[in-house]
Amino acid sequence: MKMVEVKNVSYSFDENTSVIGDVSFDVEKDEFVSLIGPSGCGKSTLLRIIAGLIKPSGGKVLYMGKKVEGTNNGMSFVFQDFALLPWLTNLENVKLGCSGLILSEKEAEKKSSVLLDNLGLTGFENSYPNVLSGGMKQRVGIARALVSNPRVLLMDEPFSSLDELTAETLRSDILYHLKNKNLPVNAVVMVTHNVEEAIELSDKVVILSKKPSKVSAVRTISLKRPRNKRGKDFLSMMDFVYATLAK
Repeated sequence: MKMVEVKNVSYSFDENTSVIGDVSFDVEKDEFVSLIGPSGCGKSTLLRIIAGLIKPSGGKVLYMGKKVEGTNNGMSFVFQDFALLPWLTNLENVKLGCSGLILSEKEAEKKSSVLLDNLGLTGFENSYPNVLSGGMKQRVGIARALVSNPRVLLMDEPFSSLDELTAETLRSDILYHLKNKNLPVNAVVMVTHNVEEAIELSDKVVILSKKPSKVSAVRTISLKRPRNKRGKDFLSMMDFVYATLAK
């Protein structure tokens, strides 16, 4: 089952600045797909087009067979810079994601609290974001994205602002939760500039060219999880991605 279909999408800021040339790929049910490419090739712009936050200059995006025209409740977004409101508690920040759901205040609070607990933030519900570390802030951002019961989770370089140790721990935790069948998420699309991260997490990697970007290659990653980052097959896959990016 195709959750997302990107069909000949292009995007230009103006008639002289084409960022995305012609990009097509599919995201199947239960797939974790990473978009990777050179800086400035429009990865984040493409993710926002998928989310319905930006209208493409050409082509279209389908969500479960229907054309994406504006935002919809089936997809949620995790931002690189956390995007938490500092005047709201962590619980209140997560509850913002319930705005499109038909829930009572008590139900929204319980649902948000359970997600914070599942993501290791028990006891921080009534604290404000300024007391949290970067990794904890991103957990709040992920909880906010998950609380709306999305079928597709979109993540824009969610680990890039974290130190490597924190990022590694969070990657493992998030992958565990996303594979948890108690969550409604059926697919993930993540933008990253980190080749190792893409191969560690993904079922499929879409490699974009420099702008105006096109799809240079689509590579399925069938390595058994948890993945041995020092293993021969893992390193061979990294070599392939690096070589494709260098073309």
